[in-house]
Amino acid sequence: MAYSRRTPRQMQAATDSVAVAPASPAPARAKTMRSPRTGMMRQYDLVERVRSYNPDTNEDLLNRAYVYAMKAHGTQTRASGDPYFSHPLEVAAILTDLKLDDATIVAALLHDTIEDTEATRAEIDHIFGHEIGALVEGLTKLKRLELVSREAKQAENLRKLLLAIADDVRVLLIKLADRLHNMRTLEFVPPASRRRIAEETLDIYAPLAGRMGMQEMREELEDLAFHTLDPEAHAVVMQQLDALTDRNRNLIGEIESQLSRNLQNNGMAAHVSGRRKKPFSIWTKMERKSIGFEQLSDIFGFRIVLDSVEACYRALGVVHTTWPVVPGRFKDYISTPKQNDYRSIHTTVIGPGNQRVELQIRTEEMDRIAEFGIAAHAFYKDNVGSPTERLKRESNAFAWLRRTIGILSESANPEEFLEHTKLELFHDQVFCFTPKGKLIALPRKANVIDFAYAVHTDVGNSAVGCKINGKFAPLSSELQNGDEVEVLTSKAQAAPPSAWEALAVTGKARAAIRRATRTAVRDQYAGLGRRIVERLFIRAKIEYADDKLKGALPRLARSSIEDVMASVGRGEIKASDVARAMYPDYKEERIGRFGAKKNLATKLKSPPDAARSTSAIPIRGINSDLPVKFAPNGGAVPGDRIVGIVSPGEGITIYPIQSPALKDFEEEPERWLDVRWDVDDTTPQRFPARIRVDNVNEPGSLAQIATVIAEHDGNIDNIHMSRQSPDFTELTIDLEVYDLKHLSAIIAQLRAKAVVARVERVNG
Repeated sequence: MAYSRRTPRQMQAATDSVAVAPASPAPARAKTMRSPRTGMMRQYDLVERVRSYNPDTNEDLLNRAYVYAMKAHGTQTRASGDPYFSHPLEVAAILTDLKLDDATIVAALLHDTIEDTEATRAEIDHIFGHEIGALVEGLTKLKRLELVSREAKQAENLRKLLLAIADDVRVLLIKLADRLHNMRTLEFVPPASRRRIAEETLDIYAPLAGRMGMQEMREELEDLAFHTLDPEAHAVVMQQLDALTDRNRNLIGEIESQLSRNLQNNGMAAHVSGRRKKPFSIWTKMERKSIGFEQLSDIFGFRIVLDSVEACYRALGVVHTTWPVVPGRFKDYISTPKQNDYRSIHTTVIGPGNQRVELQIRTEEMDRIAEFGIAAHAFYKDNVGSPTERLKRESNAFAWLRRTIGILSESANPEEFLEHTKLELFHDQVFCFTPKGKLIALPRKANVIDFAYAVHTDVGNSAVGCKINGKFAPLSSELQNGDEVEVLTSKAQAAPPSAWEALAVTGKARAAIRRATRTAVRDQYAGLGRRIVERLFIRAKIEYADDKLKGALPRLARSSIEDVMASVGRGEIKASDVARAMYPDYKEERIGRFGAKKNLATKLKSPPDAARSTSAIPIRGINSDLPVKFAPNGGAVPGDRIVGIVSPGEGITIYPIQSPALKDFEEEPERWLDVRWDVDDTTPQRFPARIRVDNVNEPGSLAQIATVIAEHDGNIDNIHMSRQSPDFTELTIDLEVYDLKHLSAIIAQLRAKAVVARVERVNG
């Protein structure tokens, strides 16, 4: 692509030197007049399109933007060979169909100037004002990305788009119009890029237009993408659709006339129109229901537009008393609007010729919002505030956008954010109620977990059970329209199980569960880190205080005390570093080589004293508030003298002091922790242990060993068998027992069996 390269001063001079004549009134025409030389829309025609719906338009502003953009793009061309300026001009034309304000039309004309020409934001601000400059800059930021993966790039583009929309919703309207024109000219793009752009359109931009209520734009984007991704299927559907339309042409006219006549006879003035479904909508329904084209019964739909809500319900009565109703096909989106502000009554009846007739009944205002979505909220009323501020007050669709933007702060990476947003984009709705009657809209296939998080994040995090329509049910129960859901909560549940993330359907629930899980893990590490720090301070006989640590945070490069403690717990910072940051004169007591184990072994074999019981970290088991695990080859049980080894990012691993694996850590004394058991006898729990059994190789010997373990309340976790000789088999058995006394009793009973030659405990 050949780009013009001029300085901003040269571009300003070129713009100022062009004589821009006021647009003269154009004669009425059926379609836009275009230049015979370039095929582009003429300058006066663009102005006339805006003036047709906004008589107070600033014609001078539109003319200046037209000339500036045309000169800025200069000799640049598109992949089709057309002048590049034809693209922003067509984007502006699409937005005039949506009847948008002057600033949006001008920003559309200029939307590629900062990115693809010598124009700058300062120059745009100077010539056209800060408002338009901000719109153009908001669109430009979306392209300046240098990321490794396509998924990350797509996610970052979407992230930046939504953030820009938060500042001004018109950025979204321009972006959607930009994508629509690019899709209309996609045949000129290389095949590989063509498919990628079509997939992105189907994944992100078409459903985003739908969530904003812009149904007409969504359908065109879907159809263009479908035509690119599966041209054969598109051609087959179109062929059958055209043939069916020809066969039913008279029937369609008859239904329209009968509907109009019946409503008129009942004193209602209504506009009735018939339309057929789009190919993509038909194809997805065939795929979803695994049916053929001939089995579809609702390809044609009819819209009844009236002047009031009261008239809509009267019209519904006329229709239902004239033709039989198809059961289960009635939806009232007037009383319960969709989240994208869509309102209408849907019903299906058996009409003339025994043909199913799908009807939508709505007012003119509802019809306008159904077609144009957020763009239908007029920008020209004497409303207070910016278009974005007005949409915050008037639009449910914009409320969804704000919630989605809120997920930005909860996503650990761009791909995670993209996952959440796609989950939010693709769904039909189910409407459920709280016991107090509050309406909760959820995607289809959503369950009680999703419902709980839709009510409030705290409700989701503390949910332990539920009632659906007064009956107890699992939290994973799929919800149906009209269900009344009561979520049962418990303060004892500080965080949701991480497994819930796989069960949740909505992006909000998944993000909240993931965030709560991260917070719980962080709290565990922070708790461990605090105990390690406090233990060191006790042994060093120096005073610890949060206030004193707060003053040392800059020296530790951490923003909070909790961050410091979590870093110590994860092994990223040593406790001695914390002490040194708080007390610069602190000197760590060095332990010589092999000294760590010897000192600890000596201390652990001696009776516990008050100092040790204060400084040693208490271990309650794997369900405690510390990130604890046990030695992988043999475990540890209460009654063992134990030592803790800190592994960066993994927490504490508990070893019996006699474990030979401790030799691997002799050169790292800073990783050794003094720990002690703190087991609650009132709530016993099992701990891992391993034994090795040599048994006589005869029928039933394994059963005898298993019976002994079961009779003594042991739990077998795993068995490995190895044939040592024709007469003996070696069994390595992983057990779960309560304590050392319990383990010793099981070993003693096994030794008493005739089929057992030898039993010993294994310490890995």
